[in-house]
Amino acid sequence: MPAGADAPTCAPPDFQSRKPRLTLPPRACDCHAHIMGPKARYAYSPARVYTPPDCLLPDYLKMLGTIGVERAVLVQPSVYGTDNTVMLEAMKAAGNRFRGVAVVADDVPDAELRKLDAAGVRGVRVNIVDVMDRRPGTLPMEALTKLARRVASLGWHMEFLMHADEFPDLDRAFAGFPVDIVLGHLGYMKTDKGMANAGFQAMLRLMRAGRAWVKLTGPSRITTTGGLPYADVVPYAHALLQANPERVIWGTDWPHVIIKTPMPNDGDLADLLSAWVPDARVREQVLVGNPARLYRF
Repeated sequence: MPAGADAPTCAPPDFQSRKPRLTLPPRACDCHAHIMGPKARYAYSPARVYTPPDCLLPDYLKMLGTIGVERAVLVQPSVYGTDNTVMLEAMKAAGNRFRGVAVVADDVPDAELRKLDAAGVRGVRVNIVDVMDRRPGTLPMEALTKLARRVASLGWHMEFLMHADEFPDLDRAFAGFPVDIVLGHLGYMKTDKGMANAGFQAMLRLMRAGRAWVKLTGPSRITTTGGLPYADVVPYAHALLQANPERVIWGTDWPHVIIKTPMPNDGDLADLLSAWVPDARVREQVLVGNPARLYRF
C-alpha cells in the first residue's frame, strides 16, 4: 500500500450539493465528516495512505446548509495522524453546533484529554483499516482497553473503522469493554457477504445489548451493485434499525475520500433516508435524538 508522498490522490467531492427532496428535521446531525487542508498550511502525515484535495470548512458548511443539517460531528482523518489541529480549529469556528472524535496516542496525557473534552471532543477514533502491514481480524485489545478506561471518566466512546466481517466474535471481544463502541459505514462490510455473516450478526448482538452504535454512512464503500441509490444497502440499514433504533446514527461521510464508485451528491445521500429509515418518527430519532445523547449536544 503506497504511503506518504506516494499515496494516491483522492477525487474531490461534488461541491455543488443539491437540495434533497426529503426535508430533514430541525437539529438534524451529520455524524461523520472530515475537514482537510489547506494543504499549504497543514502538513499531512508521512504515513498516510491517501492524499485528499483541500476540503475546507466553508465548503462543508455550504453543503450542510443546502441539505438542511444544523449539527455535525467531525471525525479526525487518518491523513493527520494524532495531530487534531485542523479538526479542532474547524470545531471552534463552527461553534457549539459541532462535536468531534479525535485520534490520540496511547500515552496521551490526561490533561490533553480534558482539553479535548472541553473543546467538544466526545470520543476517540481507532482506524483498523488504513494501517500498514495489518493482520486481518486482529485487535490490540490490551492497549484499547487501557485507553478506554482512561476516557471512560469523560463519558467518551471509542469509534472504530473496521470491517465487521473480519470479527465473528466481535460481541465477545467487547463484552466487558469500559466504554461504548461506534462502528462506521454500517459495519463496513461488502453487501455480497450477506446479512447472515458471523461478524455482522455479532455486531447486531452488541447493538441489542446497548453497547454498540452504528453509523448509516458510506454506502458507496460497501455496495456491490454500483452507484446510487445503493439498493443492496437498504436491507442492512433496516437490520440495524431492527436490532436497536436507539443505537443508530447517520452521516454524509463528506468529502467521500478514496471511494471506488461514482462520486455521490450529498443531496442524493440525504434522500436515501426515505428508504433507509421510512418512519418519520424513527428518522428523527436517528438524526436528532440519538446524536444528541451520544455527542452531548
